[in-house]
Amino acid sequence: MLIGILQTGQAPEVLRTEMGDYPDMFVRLLANRGLTFKSFHVEGMEFPKDVHECDGWLITGSRHGAYEDHPFIRPLEDFIRKAFAERVPVVGICFGHQIIAQALGGKVEKFRGGWAVGPQDYDFGTEKVNLNAWHQDQVVERPAAAEVVGSNAFCENAALLYGDRAFTVQAHPEYGNDFIDGLMRTRGKGLVPDALMEDARARFSDRNSSAAIADRIADFFKQTRN
Repeated sequence: MLIGILQTGQAPEVLRTEMGDYPDMFVRLLANRGLTFKSFHVEGMEFPKDVHECDGWLITGSRHGAYEDHPFIRPLEDFIRKAFAERVPVVGICFGHQIIAQALGGKVEKFRGGWAVGPQDYDFGTEKVNLNAWHQDQVVERPAAAEVVGSNAFCENAALLYGDRAFTVQAHPEYGNDFIDGLMRTRGKGLVPDALMEDARARFSDRNSSAAIADRIADFFKQTRN
């Protein structure tokens, strides 16, 4: 199954040389699950010709806000709506989670409660998961088509399911502790409160549930659709 990765941002240059860019992280995350990948740098206006060019789509994170005025935002929203209408499955992570919600009638804004950084616990119904987060923006109003499947006290709409058409997660299953630490070193100073970053480092552990979320993503893509 061919998955198109829609890249909406870039990792800091110094981290890219060590750990790869966002598409590389998703290829590693979803390895050995029967998926192949093709990347499109939509932030740079490189869009697929058609929503059926791949069997499914994955929208990455970004330092941009979904509500900001960048050239790629409106074409990406149009692409999401077309894929949704034509039942081509879409997965969104962080910014991807937010732009899908916005494109389908939800609301995204800079959360008044501040930042979520580093390991966070989420309730996925029958499963408790721990994932790294790096965000201040949140989906504050979810679209009518969305069902909450993951949440915590800080982020009510932490994971959304749109039937068999879209599955989105606010946190970053593709980010290891080393990458979060790198973001704190390269982008965090002056942006994220120092105490919050210190607390995040203190919570680094081996409890990360990225593999479990990778399984959910792969299962979502591969499920039978009419």
